[in-house]
Amino acid sequence: MSEPPVRLERLTKRFGAFLAVDEVTLEVRRGEIFGFLGPNGAGKSTTIRMLCGLLAPSGGRGRVAGYDVATQPELVRAHIGYMSQKFSLYDDLTVEENLDFFCGVYGVPPARREARKEYALDMAGLRGRRATMTRLLPGGWKQRLALGAAILHEPPILFLDEPTSGVDPVARRSFWEMINDMSAAGQTIFVTTHYMDEAEYCHRVALMYRGKVIALGAPSELKRSLAERQLLRVETPDLLDTMRALETMPEVLEAAVFGSGLHVSVRDAAAAAPLLRQALAARGWPPARLAPIEPSLEDVFVALIEAEERRAAA
Repeated sequence: MSEPPVRLERLTKRFGAFLAVDEVTLEVRRGEIFGFLGPNGAGKSTTIRMLCGLLAPSGGRGRVAGYDVATQPELVRAHIGYMSQKFSLYDDLTVEENLDFFCGVYGVPPARREARKEYALDMAGLRGRRATMTRLLPGGWKQRLALGAAILHEPPILFLDEPTSGVDPVARRSFWEMINDMSAAGQTIFVTTHYMDEAEYCHRVALMYRGKVIALGAPSELKRSLAERQLLRVETPDLLDTMRALETMPEVLEAAVFGSGLHVSVRDAAAAAPLLRQALAARGWPPARLAPIEPSLEDVFVALIEAEERRAAA
C-alpha cells in the first residue's frame, strides 16, 4: 500500500517553555480535503509550517509526499503548493507579472509556463485582467490569484493556511468550489480555518485546541458524537443573564452564546423545554423562544473544549 500524502507521528513544536504543538498524530488520504480547525493560537499554523518544511519540529516525525519534513525540507517544498492568509503576492506587480514570478520560483519548465499561466488565469477568472496591478484587485480576486500562483507547478499536495480570512462570504463560497474541483481531480488539500461552517466542505476535520488534536473524523461523525444530548435554541433579550441562570439548572448540560441566541445542551429537549420556560418566567423575564435544533460543528467544538477545560481543572 502506498504511503499517505501527509503523515504526522507525535509531531511536536516548542518555543522555549511554550508547547505550541503537542504530539499530533494523523494521516491525510490522497485526494482528500482535510480541515484543520480551531481558534487562533491553537497551533494550526505552526503545524502547517512544519509540514511545509518552513519550521523545524522539536520532536516527533512528519512526512509529506514521501519526504521527511525535518531532514528533507527542500524536497517537501518542491512537491507542495502553499498559500497563506497573507496571499504572498506582490502588489506592485501586475497579475501576469506575479504569475511569471511564481513560475520562476516554482521551477515551472519554460515549455509549460504559458499553458500553466492560462490555466491559472482561467481558474481565477482574471483572463481579462492580466495587466491589472495586483493591489487594485478586490480581496476575492486576489485570493483566487494567490491560489492560481500556488498551483502553477501542479503540486500533488496543497496546503492552505487560513485562505479565506478577510474575504466576503460570496468569495469564500466561490473559493471552496474551486477547492472541491481540485480534490475531485485527485489533488490532496490540507486547509486550516477558524470558520466552523467551512468544515462542512471537508471530507474529514481535526479539531485542535491548545496544541492538541481533540477530535478527528468526518463532520457527520463528529456531530453524532453529541448523540447523547439534544440542543435547544433559546432567544431572549438578555443573553448573558439568561445563560448564567440556565447553567444552574440540573437539566442543562451546557449553555453558550451563538449569534443572537443561546445553544442549550440538554439530555431530553421535550422534557427540559417547559422547565426552562418556567425558570425564566419565575425570574420575571419575557417568555423566551425555545426550539430544538440539530447540532453544528461549532456545537461539537464548544462541547469538546468544555470537556478539555474540565479535565484540565481536575
